[in-house]
Amino acid sequence: KRLGNLIKGFFGLFVSGLEKQNPEALLEVERENLRKQIAQYNQGLAAHAGLCERLITQVRKLETEERELRAKTTAMLRANNRDAAGQLALRLQTIQRELGENRKQLEQAEKTYQELIRARDVAVKNAQSKIEALRFSLDDLKIKKATAELTQMASGMVTQIGGAGDTLERLQRMVEEEREVAAGKARVARDSLDTTGLHLKEAEQKALEEQALADFAASEGISLQASHPPEKTDEGGGKTMGPVSQ
Repeated sequence: KRLGNLIKGFFGLFVSGLEKQNPEALLEVERENLRKQIAQYNQGLAAHAGLCERLITQVRKLETEERELRAKTTAMLRANNRDAAGQLALRLQTIQRELGENRKQLEQAEKTYQELIRARDVAVKNAQSKIEALRFSLDDLKIKKATAELTQMASGMVTQIGGAGDTLERLQRMVEEEREVAAGKARVARDSLDTTGLHLKEAEQKALEEQALADFAASEGISLQASHPPEKTDEGGGKTMGPVSQ
């Protein structure tokens, strides 16, 4: 017996653990159980409703028989047929007694049927309210779990980001050092660049452009205005080139 109780205890703990891991499945099981209970209850209601219908049929039959016996008894009595009238009157009393009993049974059956329906509706609404409340609690539990997980993730990210500060500072120092080295190299290259030849080529190109423009103006008969004083070149012992005016 003790071993059996121990096994039952372990099994109960195992089942409880499964229920905690998957409460939605347990909720769905309860919903299915509620549907089955409602179906069974409705079967009982249907049987009770059948009883009410049988009583209604019996009452209607007795009412018809009562009217017929009343009419026959009246007719026999007016015809002065006392024996037949007496038999019919006795039968009428029996029918009236049965009719009264059936009416009482029908009234009680109808009352019981309505009470059963009301009890079913109240029980179903109560169960549905509990199920909906539990479903809302499960949804709220999911949201709170998700919020807690996100908060933990955010906390971990903040810790990781804060821990990466040394690495970022070291990387920034490396970048600044590389920038300084690159700037120094660029300055050395700029200082060592010989721009004399570039200036000479630029002046020569400008002189050629001015000469070509003067030749074009002369061929077209266009008068050119002096743009600027003639430039001196370092080549050819101080030769000058300037605009030609017509």
